[in-house]
Amino acid sequence: MCRFVIYKGTSPVQLSHLLTRPIHSIINQAFDSRLRLDRRRPMNGDGFGVGWYDSVHDEELGPQPCIFTSVTPAWNNINLTRLAEKIKSPLVFGHVRATTAGSLSLDNCHPFKHGKLMFMHNGGIAEWERIKRNVQKGLPDFAFAMVQGNTDSEWAFAVFLSKLPDANAQTFTVQVLRQAMLDTIAAVNGYADAAGITEPSLMNFCVTDGDTVVATRYISSDKDEAASLWFSSGTTFSEDADGGHYRMSKADKRENIIMIASEPLTFERADWMEIKTNTMVVITPRFNVLQIPIIDKFSAPGTVRGTEFAHEKGFLNPRKALSSLVNSSGH
Repeated sequence: MCRFVIYKGTSPVQLSHLLTRPIHSIINQAFDSRLRLDRRRPMNGDGFGVGWYDSVHDEELGPQPCIFTSVTPAWNNINLTRLAEKIKSPLVFGHVRATTAGSLSLDNCHPFKHGKLMFMHNGGIAEWERIKRNVQKGLPDFAFAMVQGNTDSEWAFAVFLSKLPDANAQTFTVQVLRQAMLDTIAAVNGYADAAGITEPSLMNFCVTDGDTVVATRYISSDKDEAASLWFSSGTTFSEDADGGHYRMSKADKRENIIMIASEPLTFERADWMEIKTNTMVVITPRFNVLQIPIIDKFSAPGTVRGTEFAHEKGFLNPRKALSSLVNSSGH
């Protein structure tokens, strides 16, 4: 199963601070993943990708993200190390892949992009080959033609694009991206129901237009836990003097940095909060963070439709102990 990390900050971050330097960076998680559901494949060695947006808009370059991918293991790619030391961005997607559907190829490496949008996935759509044809038949021509690879993740992105009023728009509202994500999950579940599939799908999706970020921790089951997803925020994310150990610091009430990751990048108890199963997290352009229950037949008992919690009201409080991760790490 894949691992990913998302960074959104008021100031650009050097990519190495997310990808290569932290002791439990996304690259180190590729071979030392503590929170994977699937223990049969302990390595994420089937390629990697990193996508980012320019710090300053350049009309000639355009608003679309830049994406670098490779089929080599992330921990053994010197070009990634070199690029990470020289590139800064205020919004970064990083992904390491363990293939569940689709071959090992550059076309199947996340993140995927279309226009301003960037998308990645951790998980897998259950019995994908049984619903693949119907998914494809339900797509408009532009979304079908967009797909270059053969992974379930990119086809899920095509479904997402088909749910937007205009996938080529120059701007997207928070509500439009939120609703398209909910519609994508509902559509995939609908195809599975029609095919009589009972095995749950893991759909930790994330999408951004460079301003808003929408991410989900989701499984099509009311009994099982989704793949792990964590949240952290603060004013600085910095490395200690010894190197490799990072800390998210909070100097005041402002949120200068917001991070979402399959696994925490630090082992500090106060830095990270676990996102609940079957929940959507939204980071708005103004750095407000919303945690929204995904309401469907797999919702936990007592979940209230339309309930929405804002970070500034204290719901997303990263003061939750990382006991299982800390205990296994020895830190």
